[in-house]
Amino acid sequence: MNAFLSANDTPKLQSLVDAIVVNKAKDGLPLILASAQWELLANYLLPVTLAQGDVLFRQGVSDRTLYFVASGSLSVHFEDADKRIRLAIVGAGSVVGEGSFFTGLPRSATVQAGSACVLWGLLPMRFTELTHRKPELALSISMAAGAVVAKRLLHSRNRAAVT
Repeated sequence: MNAFLSANDTPKLQSLVDAIVVNKAKDGLPLILASAQWELLANYLLPVTLAQGDVLFRQGVSDRTLYFVASGSLSVHFEDADKRIRLAIVGAGSVVGEGSFFTGLPRSATVQAGSACVLWGLLPMRFTELTHRKPELALSISMAAGAVVAKRLLHSRNRAAVT
């Protein structure tokens, strides 16, 4: 079960910034922002912690939240009638939930914590607010998340891992 944290327990957003900078994976999030932009974005994000084994979201659920991975790793898997098929492992410095974020369709896979994780969630309502108040920042996020989708689609093993 994911846990949205109170302001008193909030992890530092700097861990997300650092993870994005060092992530050299094919599906790393190419989001480069100035310090002031990160500080502004922090006001729109909700920190989430997961223990190993916790499910972030399940396949088929309607939710458009985009999650930025600050630490830990997540297992993305598809569930069919016969078994669970692992599609990908997503690490710090990337995102999950990007498919539903853009399409509004139900989640295409289940995402579960492979280790303890800290994530930052961008709820659809908060993203809409961001588009009105700081459209250039919202565009940067959209383009970076879109780049992750494109990279995952181009990589045949991760094609089905767009969540």
